[in-house]
Order: sequence, then C-alpha cells, then structure tokens
Amino acid sequence: MPVRSEMHGRVEVWTLARPEALNALDTATLEALCAAVAAAAANPDVRAVVLTGEGRAFAAGADISEMQGKSALEMERFSRLGHAACAALEALEVPTVAAVNGHALGGGCELALACDWVYAAERVRFGQPEVKLGLMPGFGGTSRLVRRVGVAWAKELVLGGDPIDAETALRIGLVNRIYPSDELLPAALAAGAAIAERGPLAVAAAKRVIQAGQGADVRVAHILEQAAFGGVAASTDAAEGLAAFLEKRDPNFEGR
Repeated sequence: MPVRSEMHGRVEVWTLARPEALNALDTATLEALCAAVAAAAANPDVRAVVLTGEGRAFAAGADISEMQGKSALEMERFSRLGHAACAALEALEVPTVAAVNGHALGGGCELALACDWVYAAERVRFGQPEVKLGLMPGFGGTSRLVRRVGVAWAKELVLGGDPIDAETALRIGLVNRIYPSDELLPAALAAGAAIAERGPLAVAAAKRVIQAGQGADVRVAHILEQAAFGGVAASTDAAEGLAAFLEKRDPNFEGR
C-alpha cells in the first residue's frame, strides 16, 4: 500500500510508504490519500491525523516517471487528482499534523500545506522546484503558499524554484515547530492526542470557520463564527464541558 495507516489511540497516522521512490506522489498514492481521508471522515474514533513519510523523504514531489510523455489533457487530469487529494485533506474536519521527516518538495510541499499544522525535522527542506523542470505547481501550491506565507515569499519559492531550510520555513510561517528527527513523530502524536481530548464538534466547527473566513469579508467571517458558535454552544458536548469545568473534572466529549 502506498499509504499505510495505523491508529494510536484516537490519532490516526498515515505514512507515505514508497521510500524507494522518496515517497514521490503517483496516481496510486494520491488515490490512497483520498481513500484514507474518506475513511477517517466516516470514523468517529479518529479525532486527529498525523501525516508523515517513510525513509529519507516526506515526499520528494510528483512522480516524474509517471508524468513523462503525457498529453496536456492527461497532465491536467493528474493535476486534478493532486488537487482532489490536497483539498480532501484540507477539508477533513479533524485536525491534521504534517510530520515532515525529510524533504518536502513540489507536491510534497503542497501536501504539507494542506495540513493544519506543519512540524518539521531540523534538516529538512521545503520548496516548489517545478520551474526548474519547465513546470509549475499543480496541486494547489500557488494558492496555499500565498495564504500561508504571503505573496512575496510565495513568488520567491514558486518563481525562483530554490528550496528553503526548516529554520527559514519556521520564520516565514510555513512551519509551526521544528524538532530533532527522533523527536518529530512523538511530538506530532502528542499534539494529535491533545487535540483528541478537545470537544470534537467545537474543533470541527472552528476549523471550518477559520478556513471559510480566510477568503471572506471580515463581516461575513464574523457572521459565520456567530452561527457556528450558536450551534456548538447548544450541543451536549458544550453542556458537558461547562459542567466538567464547574465540577473540576475532565470532560467526556462524545461528539454530539
């Protein structure tokens, strides 16, 4: 399987498992990611997802061998599949943490950008080197980079094609945290486990509102927040959370 899944409590870990190809993203891998997202969305036991790579890379980009000799229509279809995988990951209601264990280039960087949090090992590099091959980002990088790091850095990464190190990625806001390699996955799992203890309805609603509000007028974003707040506040989980706070005990959220 190009994507291996494993449950750690209420955190599901997805591992890109093509180490011999530096986890390059081919059709099978992208389809497997779409399937993993659909399965997680239907499983109430999954409260958070960690995405990482096996071996030396997180994902070295799209699989070049699969792209050679293809027509414009075939390449557009491949781009649509990559967009679908990243969009599904971004829209997943449970939070996602990219544990970037090795280089995240091209489609690999775009995949990390589709996650809510990006944790990186110390020596990894991020980049969109497609222009060096006469190509351009095809899995959503041109838009997600702008939203994540701003137009200036997005243009430097996409138009220049040179990668940046983890420290630079942290400084510009592409990465949330940096860890030594042996601490990366435990840190990502700990973050996922902490999220899993929060109210799942509240987490899902907050994520939806944050994402919907990014491209909206601030007044529209505020209306979305007010409506979501009202719905969450009327939930059984909210009643449990407030009662637990007053009774000085841990809440037991059931997602309803």
